[in-house]
Amino acid sequence: MNKIFLIGNLGRDPEMSYTPNGIAVTKFSMAVSRVSKSPTGERQEETEWFNIVAWRQLAETCNTYLRKGNKVFIEGRLQTRKYTDRTGVERLAIDVIASDMQMLTPKSAQAPAPSFVGSNVSENDDLGDLDEHPF
Repeated sequence: MNKIFLIGNLGRDPEMSYTPNGIAVTKFSMAVSRVSKSPTGERQEETEWFNIVAWRQLAETCNTYLRKGNKVFIEGRLQTRKYTDRTGVERLAIDVIASDMQMLTPKSAQAPAPSFVGSNVSENDDLGDLDEHPF
């Protein structure tokens, strides 16, 4: 089973584009922090960054309602892809392909929006070539 659940904050505004087939795809980064104690008892915070990719209706919803700094819950699956960076070096990236999203930022701190949005993206759907849309 390939499933991931994340709660964190958007690191940048979502960016939406369309595949050559006209399918909406929205990408954004998400910071997930974890607090722990060091061996000396000091509080320390570790932050992991995730690349999030949403497709179709969920992509449009994310692009419309999410903004940098918003707290969100994302459910999805991990997917690896290879790409060549600007210097010509081949790299490996791990993306979270979102299947569900829940906005957690209080309504008073964001534009009016529904409190829960989901998408039924099937593993068999034609999602296009992710290499066409590197972060």
